[in-house]
Amino acid sequence: MRSAESARAGVPRWEITVPSRPGRLPGVTMAGFSDQANELRDVALVPHPTVMVIFDLGDQPFVIEDDCGSRQRERVVAGLAPHRARGRGFASSSECLQLRLSPMVAHAVLGASSELGGTLVALDDLWGRDAVRTQERLRAARSWEDRFAIAEAALARRADAGRALDPEVTFSWRQMVATRGRIRVERLVTEIGWSRKRLWSRFRAQVGLTPKRVAQLIRFDHAAHRLAADHSAALVAAESGYADQSHLHRDVMAFAGMTPAAVAVQPFLAIDDVAWPPQHASVM
Repeated sequence: MRSAESARAGVPRWEITVPSRPGRLPGVTMAGFSDQANELRDVALVPHPTVMVIFDLGDQPFVIEDDCGSRQRERVVAGLAPHRARGRGFASSSECLQLRLSPMVAHAVLGASSELGGTLVALDDLWGRDAVRTQERLRAARSWEDRFAIAEAALARRADAGRALDPEVTFSWRQMVATRGRIRVERLVTEIGWSRKRLWSRFRAQVGLTPKRVAQLIRFDHAAHRLAADHSAALVAAESGYADQSHLHRDVMAFAGMTPAAVAVQPFLAIDDVAWPPQHASVM
């Protein structure tokens, strides 16, 4: 188990704890967040190419909401590219466990895919009473190490009984990740031997978004992290495969609802290298 504090200028002071080694479930990463008297009240959740599960473990629950009117608390699932989701009401006593699930894992352990595209959902609606029991066990645990083990066990039980993605859908997803969203759908269609219509339909049903939208999300994610690393918008646009800077601006606005300059200073991007180190990447 590793623990570190976010220390970058302008970034809220969270104590972040992550497992010391990858777990036994590929495509799952975890991080524990403890607030250090920030009294932070409003944080944008920048879209990322994973499904996010949040267990609120603090005394004063915070709310995750989006611009579609969805408001969830306590046990929240954020599907791929939620609509400008934000966390509100963080307080000095807040703690939470955040899980990032690749679509392959999410399809198996959550029992929903198309329902999660761009939405916020209560975990209770997917897991029933087991969601509450898991949160109660997490709150009663004495260490983050124990919490990681509890969460992994809950995921493993459901993964064993869950549904697998079509191999063609899994292959297509991995090709998109490997090329940072720059592979053409026509090439995927040729390589897997499906029609474009079938790939579109099966991918949308099992991942939650269309192949084109997922490719855009993966490319946006790469660009957003380059912006957060203080690279210029012009350079990021060129390196990320955008036709020009205006196309980068359009995608950033579409996914995050803010300009590239605003995305570059978002707190959650600034702490990604602490909470989600590259060796524990969860998008595969």
